[in-house]
Amino acid sequence: QVQLVESGGGLVQPRGSLRLSCAASVTIFRFNTIAWYRQAPGEQRELVASITTYGRAMYADSVKDRFTISRDSATNTVYLQMNSLKSGDTAVYYCHGRSGTLDYWGQGTQVTVSS
Repeated sequence: QVQLVESGGGLVQPRGSLRLSCAASVTIFRFNTIAWYRQAPGEQRELVASITTYGRAMYADSVKDRFTISRDSATNTVYLQMNSLKSGDTAVYYCHGRSGTLDYWGQGTQVTVSS
């Protein structure tokens, strides 16, 4: 059974940093793409960053130069390093994996940026 489990969320002050982890129960190369999405209260879920099987990364304009997506194939984990956090980054962050036509989601981890 394919599972994605996020961790690393929490409360952080503005301009602080957090690193989110997404641990997969299968090899991450099973997924064409692994991505991080986020959803703020009352907002639609939005794509934050993604990485392909070949290691190509893309970012939403709102996080470019602040967030970095990376992966560790030895532990089947994908990370989202978030720096210079702003209050607007407050949301539940979800890990998503696409394998062919199948979509897999984690349960989400809350990130709150507040002083």
